Amino acid sequence: MFYWRDVASVPRDFGPSVLTLGNFDGVHRGHQRVLQQVVEAARDRSAAAVVVSFDPHPAQVHRPESAPELIMGLDDRVETLAETGIDALLMMHYTLDLASNSPEEFVERVFVEALKAKAVVIGHDVRFGSGNSGDLETMRGLGRKLGFEVIAIDDFGASYPKDATDADGDRRCSSTWVREALEAGDVGTAARVLGRHHRMRGEVVHGAARGRELGYPTANLASSSQGFIPADGIYAGWLIDEAGTRWPAAISVGSNPTFEGVDRQVEAHVINRPPERVQDFDLYGQAVVVEFVDRLRGQVAYTGPEALIHQMERDVDRARDLLSTEQQPRR
Repeated sequence: MFYWRDVASVPRDFGPSVLTLGNFDGVHRGHQRVLQQVVEAARDRSAAAVVVSFDPHPAQVHRPESAPELIMGLDDRVETLAETGIDALLMMHYTLDLASNSPEEFVERVFVEALKAKAVVIGHDVRFGSGNSGDLETMRGLGRKLGFEVIAIDDFGASYPKDATDADGDRRCSSTWVREALEAGDVGTAARVLGRHHRMRGEVVHGAARGRELGYPTANLASSSQGFIPADGIYAGWLIDEAGTRWPAAISVGSNPTFEGVDRQVEAHVINRPPERVQDFDLYGQAVVVEFVDRLRGQVAYTGPEALIHQMERDVDRARDLLSTEQQPRR
């Protein structure tokens, strides 16, 4: 996949293309369906499938005080978009100057001159250009004027089918739904909407070493880690190290109320480490990924270390049993 951070980086001879426009935070199942249509339309027209997106999220520029927390960091968004089969990604740096472009200025400069669009795939609720003044009819008019086809999707997303495991059947897949689920600690629902487990990515840093003292050493993620932090609690999941090895893990999110003065953090205890590596299993400084599979319980303040250790033993046993039969969420 070609990856460009500005319009000037797009080769002059690139194109033709079929493209879509969006933030794609989470790259959930609805996004995936849209991107599949972009790829299919591009193949039918012997063109490249392209995504035009933005970093930072426009809401972080226009209303930073109320902007939603992002589901995934930029690195994960780029990696996940690449997995959809698109041929190129133009990740434009979003600024107030860019936002001031009129709909026609933006489309002519980016879609036509740079990407040589044959077709543009968008939803009926699309908004673009200065003050969000451009809509679907604006795009259709620009398509007629500038020479590209507009393919409108009835619903810019996909509904999750109703079944015995989904009380919210037929709800439209959305980034908002994923955030709601994660805020509630419902990582199972988040995974069904995303089509994969929710993940965080960050560097392993030194912590207070309480887990090691209690016999359950943890890999502590830096506060700068990327990805939406789920509700406080204990989770079963996976830790993926820099070598790509997936380790089953019991993951703690929160401030550990048994001890005072602990900041909110994400830490993962790797289960079933090889006996020969129990003492030298060192992840410090590594950039790791933590995937959340299921929430085991909420955070509880225990009367002391002994009660906490007994609970940790039960948590690790439950996580081990759950992960031994765990399957990737369906797409």
